[in-house]
Amino acid sequence: MGREKQKIKVLVIDDDPKVVWILSEGLAPNFEFVTARDGVEGIQMVSTEKPNLILLDIKMPGMSGLEVLEKLNKQEDRPEVIMISGHGDTKYVVESMRLGAAEFIDKPFDVREVEIHMNGVLERVKLREEVSELKKELEIRDDLTKFVGDSEPVMRVKALIEQVADSELSVLIRGESGTGKEIAARSLHQLSSRREKQFIKVNCAAIPRDLLEAELFGYEKGAFTGAHKNKQGRFELADKGTIFLDEIGDMHMELQSKLLQVLEQQEFVRVGGVQNIKVDVRIVCATNKDIEYAINAGGFRDDLFYRLNEITLILPPLRERPGDVPLLVNHFLEKYNKQYKKEYYTLSPETINMLTAFHWPGNVRQLENMLKQVVVRSDESIIAELIAQAGHQVKTGVSQAAPVPAFSAGATATAEGSTTDYSLKSRVGKKVAEEEIRLISEVLTKTNWNRRKAAELLQISYRSLLYKIKDYNLNITK
Repeated sequence: MGREKQKIKVLVIDDDPKVVWILSEGLAPNFEFVTARDGVEGIQMVSTEKPNLILLDIKMPGMSGLEVLEKLNKQEDRPEVIMISGHGDTKYVVESMRLGAAEFIDKPFDVREVEIHMNGVLERVKLREEVSELKKELEIRDDLTKFVGDSEPVMRVKALIEQVADSELSVLIRGESGTGKEIAARSLHQLSSRREKQFIKVNCAAIPRDLLEAELFGYEKGAFTGAHKNKQGRFELADKGTIFLDEIGDMHMELQSKLLQVLEQQEFVRVGGVQNIKVDVRIVCATNKDIEYAINAGGFRDDLFYRLNEITLILPPLRERPGDVPLLVNHFLEKYNKQYKKEYYTLSPETINMLTAFHWPGNVRQLENMLKQVVVRSDESIIAELIAQAGHQVKTGVSQAAPVPAFSAGATATAEGSTTDYSLKSRVGKKVAEEEIRLISEVLTKTNWNRRKAAELLQISYRSLLYKIKDYNLNITK
C-alpha cells in the first residue's frame, strides 16, 4: 500500500469562519486548514501548529493583519504569508508587500484562484530551499578544495574523506606537521550530517596535563580552587557534532581511560561531579607521532588506539607530491593578495623550480608562510634567503649520499676504500630484509595502515608486525 501524501498545513487568520469552511471544502485533498479568529491567537498558533503557509486577513477586530505581519517578521524562519482582504485599496497592497507578504488576494475570491496563489508561493519556497541547499553543498565541497593539488596522493585523501565523512566511525588522521590534518578534520565534519552542529577542536599538546581533563569534560563548582561555577567541557559543547582531538599521542594514560569510556558508552562525569552526562559526539583525532611505538613503550592504551583507529587517513608530505607545489603557490598568492590588498600574483619560473625542488620539512604550512611573506613584502627574491635560513638541503635531482654502513663479518675493504661483503649469511639476510620491507610496506598501504588487517594478510602475529615496523623504521610517510 502506497504511503499517503502529507498534506500542506495552512493557518488561516481571519475573523470570518466561512473563509476556512470554503477553503476546506474546496481544497481538502491537498491542504489541511487550521484557523485563528484574531491576530493574537494567530501569532500563538504559528509556534504551536508550525504551518507551511499563512493566509492573513487585513481587517480584523483588535490587531490588524498588517500589525500581525509586523510581529511575525520578528520570528525566525516564519512561513510565507498571503494577505486576504475585502478592501482592495492600493495602499494595503503596497504596505503588505513592503512588510514581506508573498501575495495579496481580494475578497470575494475563487477557491481555485487561492490554490494557484498558494502553490505558486510554495513552489518559490521550494526553489529557494533547493538553491540554499545547493549553495551550502558547494560551500561544503569547497572545504575539500583546501587540499590543493591533483596528484594521486591528494586525490586518494579527498576520495577517502568523501567516502567516510557521513559515517559514525572514528577517524585517526596521521601525517607530519603542516600536512593539513585540521583541514581534513573540518572536511570530515562539513561533509557529514553533523555539519549544522559544532566542530570543536582541542589541542591535547597545548593544554597542561592537569587542566586537560577539566577542559574536555568540564567541572562542577568547587571541584578545585578557582572553580567558582559549573562549566561545560568541550565534549558537551560538541554534542550532536564533532570533536577534533589534535595531538592525541600527547594525552596522558589516566585521561585516555576516561576518553575510552566516552567512546564506548557515550557518557562521562565532570571533574568533581557524580552525574553521568550523555553525549552524541563523533570523534576525529590526529597525530604525527608513532602511536604503535608508544603502545609498546606503555605510553598509549592499545584498546583506545583500536577504537580511535576505525578509519585511518594518511596525509602525504609535500615532498611526495612536488607536482602540486605550483598549484599551491597560485592558491596562496591569491589568498594573501586578497587578504593584504596586494597585486603580486606570479612568481618567476626559476623561483617556482626552486620551490618545487625544496624538501619542505614543514610541509604545506611552511610553503604558505613563505608565500605570505612574499606577498606582504612584494619581493620573491626573499624565497632563496628563507630556504637557506631553513637549514635544509634543496632537492636538485641528484641523489643524497647514503650513510656509510657499519662493517659486518665477512666484509672486505678494497684499495679504493669501497666495501664488498662476501658473507653468504649477511647477503641473504639483507635480501630477506629488503623483501620483508617491500612486502610489509605494500600490505600496509593496501590496508590503509590498518595493522590488524595487515598482520592477517601477512599471516604473522600483530605483535611481530609492530616489531618489524619499528625495526625497519617504517612509518606513514614511506
